[in-house]
Amino acid sequence: MPPIPMRAGARSRTRLWLTVAAAAASLVALLALLAGAPASADVRAGQAGEAASTLPACPFWAAGITPPARSVTPWVAPLQTAGAVNFSTRPAAPTLTGTLANGQVTVTVAPVPNAVAYKVWRDGVDIGYISYWGQTGPLTVTDTAPCQGAYYDVVAMYDTSNSDASLGRLSVPYWLGANGTLAPGAGDVAVGTQIPVMVTSYDNTGQDASGYNAQLGVCATDPRVIPWGTYFTVPGYGTCYAADLGTWIQNDTVDIWLPGDQANNWGVQDRTVTVIADPYGGGGTPTPTPTPTTSPTVSPTPTPTPTGSPTPTPTPTTTGGTCATPWNSTTTYTSGALVSYAGKNYTATYVSTGAVPGDPTSWAVWKADGPCD
Repeated sequence: MPPIPMRAGARSRTRLWLTVAAAAASLVALLALLAGAPASADVRAGQAGEAASTLPACPFWAAGITPPARSVTPWVAPLQTAGAVNFSTRPAAPTLTGTLANGQVTVTVAPVPNAVAYKVWRDGVDIGYISYWGQTGPLTVTDTAPCQGAYYDVVAMYDTSNSDASLGRLSVPYWLGANGTLAPGAGDVAVGTQIPVMVTSYDNTGQDASGYNAQLGVCATDPRVIPWGTYFTVPGYGTCYAADLGTWIQNDTVDIWLPGDQANNWGVQDRTVTVIADPYGGGGTPTPTPTPTTSPTVSPTPTPTPTGSPTPTPTPTTTGGTCATPWNSTTTYTSGALVSYAGKNYTATYVSTGAVPGDPTSWAVWKADGPCD
């Protein structure tokens, strides 16, 4: 059958319709292309959030241990009131960033001047320390067992002794958010929050789980309930700084530190503790050192338990008199090196380059030996 003849006007209208349709299709394709990247980002964010929401709940750090039943005992008031321990004179804490991917959280530490290593915890569980020997690569540690709503703390170490004196200030908690990234503040216990707890007492000496020395005002908590770095008041005791833990310190239990028999005299008491603001303002945020490029060594370490006081390593000293060789900002000094600066002699306690003797941030690198001339 021959084709039906089409009038010229009809052919023009057909071509016009096809042109409009093609333009519309191109516009739709262009809009889809432009919207593609944000849509992909939204999908990725949604996937990270979904991954965070599927993590298990954070367990108690010492799984499988059930504390014995304990009842309230007679109470003898301590001989002193615990003041708020002051760590603000120590170097400020590093900052953290981190991302959840493939069921793991990679935590990156922003380096701070003169630090030689960093220790990182998740909910009071030591997940490793990062040795820093002048590398220029990312300082990271991987948490292979993250949990929902976890938080991470970090402290800088200024020599390898791991003693109380080698530590800077403990950071604020960095919380794993629903979007799979770490950020401070999200899960902090609000100032003014009151928590009914059972309060026990201990008198161990040496270092606690965070590395600080056991002392009046440093208390053990379940880090899931009262995060490390939190200040709170305990009626009849004073002010606590959460920086320790214990196998029996679970859920609604707090363990305060008292010397000797005073710990026994405290017994077991029911108290309502109150979270307070950091009396020293948090110590500020340090300035990071240049971003690193070679991979540092990451080594897991066990959770420390209170032990005897660490024995310091003796270093050579001078007692003043003649000035040693002047300090040079470009020279690398090793432990035991003697220099003079600003009319004083100094002994190097660790490897350093450019750390000014007598500077507040060089307290763990140089030891002042006295005036010289």
